[in-house]
Amino acid sequence: MSTPASAPRPDPTVLPSIGVTGAAGAVGGLVARDLAGRGVPQRLLARTPTRVPNLPGAVPLACDYADPDAARAALEGVETLLMVSAGETADRVDVHRAFVDAAAAAGVQHVVYTSFAAAAPDCTFTLGRDHHATEEHLRASGMAWTFLRDNFYLDVLPLFVGDDGVLRGPAGDGRVAAVARADVARAATEVLLDPVAHAGRTYELTGPVAITLEEAAAVITAVTGRPTSFHDETVEEAYDSRRRWEAPEWQYDAWVSTYTAIRSGELAAVSDDVRLLTDREPLDLAAVLRGRRPTHFAPPTAPV
Repeated sequence: MSTPASAPRPDPTVLPSIGVTGAAGAVGGLVARDLAGRGVPQRLLARTPTRVPNLPGAVPLACDYADPDAARAALEGVETLLMVSAGETADRVDVHRAFVDAAAAAGVQHVVYTSFAAAAPDCTFTLGRDHHATEEHLRASGMAWTFLRDNFYLDVLPLFVGDDGVLRGPAGDGRVAAVARADVARAATEVLLDPVAHAGRTYELTGPVAITLEEAAAVITAVTGRPTSFHDETVEEAYDSRRRWEAPEWQYDAWVSTYTAIRSGELAAVSDDVRLLTDREPLDLAAVLRGRRPTHFAPPTAPV
């Protein structure tokens, strides 16, 4: 809960030294619950602190990536920080850089950043370029860092299925080593608990296998009982079908490049890093579906 302006500011020296951003969301929320379950105190940093889970040993604090002064105040005394990437916006790189600068100014020692599997200045998935730029800014920040390069999320693949039971996009027969959010969160928790051991490391977080979207549709059919198929659109068809949602052009590019990135082969490599970090095998799509069956369709993009 945010502190009234008339009240004294919390003393950062008595607040937990682990900070978790995105605690009101999927991955950050899972990390926060895992840490709390292990009895680890933490700061839950969010734009709206009332939305974060109520957990033992957790202190909610207002922290907005786009407000560097407030972020710096919330981060004072934090030693290790989980930086979950911000929501998709045209200026996300600038927002990330401002937050990294605020963390460095606040004295944060180590940032664990949720990046993207194929992060590069010219990667096919357009939003992956944001992650590359953020990684570079973290490398130059003077803080220790660990990059968790997440593949696309297995949890989200079923949400790309339309009301007609068709998963459509220009992915061809490309393969994607998609990863469960739960595995990303478990990996992040392990790094936060022993940051020195992971300083300067980049981990590629994937599922146990790389699958085509046709194979994904077959798994969705088998597990949920909902007949699902894959239609390989052309790039032109993909843009046309997505214009049913009003969005800026950069967003259409991101949506379509979700699929062309799969087709390119950039997301097909399977890594052992989830098992290395968590000492357990990563979940596959069937296991994710059995744990949580999707009930609604979302616009065709990926949350990275």
